[in-house]
Amino acid sequence: MSAAGRSGAGSFLFARMDARMLPLNAARRRSRGLLVAGIVLGLSAAPVMGLTSRGRAAAADDDWEITPESQAALDRGLAWLAANQTAAGNWETNDLGLVATGALAFLAAGHTPGSGRYGDNVQRALDYIVTNAKPSGLLNIAAPQRDMYNHGLATFVLGQAYGMTADPRVGRTLDRALKLIARTQGPGGGWNYQALPQDGDLSLCVMQAKALRSAVDSGLDISPAVIEKAIARVRLHYFPKNGNPNAPEAELRTIGGQFTYNTGGGNATVAMASAGVVCMQEFGQYEDWRIAKSMDVVTKAIEAAKPQATRNGTMPFDAYTLNYVGQSLYQVGGQGWRDHYPKLRDCLVASQVIGKGQGKQRAKGKDKDRSQVSDEDSDEGHWLAGAHVDGKPGMLYGTSVGVFILAIPNRYLPILQEGRIDDLQQRFTGAR
Repeated sequence: MSAAGRSGAGSFLFARMDARMLPLNAARRRSRGLLVAGIVLGLSAAPVMGLTSRGRAAAADDDWEITPESQAALDRGLAWLAANQTAAGNWETNDLGLVATGALAFLAAGHTPGSGRYGDNVQRALDYIVTNAKPSGLLNIAAPQRDMYNHGLATFVLGQAYGMTADPRVGRTLDRALKLIARTQGPGGGWNYQALPQDGDLSLCVMQAKALRSAVDSGLDISPAVIEKAIARVRLHYFPKNGNPNAPEAELRTIGGQFTYNTGGGNATVAMASAGVVCMQEFGQYEDWRIAKSMDVVTKAIEAAKPQATRNGTMPFDAYTLNYVGQSLYQVGGQGWRDHYPKLRDCLVASQVIGKGQGKQRAKGKDKDRSQVSDEDSDEGHWLAGAHVDGKPGMLYGTSVGVFILAIPNRYLPILQEGRIDDLQQRFTGAR
């Protein structure tokens, strides 16, 4: 994989797109594209669900991305999510964004609604989101301050689900959700915490931008103007180490810097460095020089991360940061992915909670109601989110992100399909 990175969408999805949308380069990973194409086109899902751990590992890139230990950890994480899901489809939280992360974990591991071991779990999670969508299209039933966090994340996951299933009910909800994103974009290209047309920080901008890209992956036409404004906004969040973002570009290219939470350099975190990279990559800005600068920050943070071998659920980063770190590594690809993904993977494996109630859950068979599972059993296989998300919602978020990161090598999600969208770079340029 070249340093230019990967786009993350397969041609079978674009076959349903409006004529104005753009074709893919023919080069992409054939094994994953064919597996996901089979799901999208309604073919048997058995080849995906029936793969053994060894079979999944063999289909991964060069046989190194998935280990027996990481596959076992992924399976334990899925089992925890299934055991702790309520009959209504959520996980003791009304944050639709968090419920969506649970659905995404199952989808990333190749389980689609109504198909496979966890098909019922995926269906219930998606149903919970769709049922609670508001007439305006808003995907939030929690406090208004969480409008666009929940909305962006839930819309992103619905886009991935629609790309894999073409479920018309999901599609209608997705369409209304996307229209709300377009309506609430601020004049400067960003989004606010509440569903109002105001600008906010980078975390909100990236979340809505990912939802828009997810829709593109799923064959839906998105206004180029909305995307271009979002790209321009993300670039405004890049801040150089010399403290002068208005310096000549030739000078900025020679010094360090990264994407930051606020414009003007406020809150320069690893999460925001990687989130900005993800956004740039997913909209075809592969050669943007800001990507390499921010990835220097990300890879140094990975190198400094300390493995947690205490089995206490503590991830190498908090779940929010890890989510973007893993995606940025994958989207940029190349040697950085090969050099640094194994550490993230192995740190996750070493930190997962195991050993509590081990074996009892398997003896219970196909439990679908968490009330049937003891507290000891429900501890097995989870991670903690850290940073601002505690209790059972924190376990949900941490475990969902952990499973997602371990499942990336499967490349089942539309957003993870490899190959470049040749003209995205020309079509969606934004302000440089």
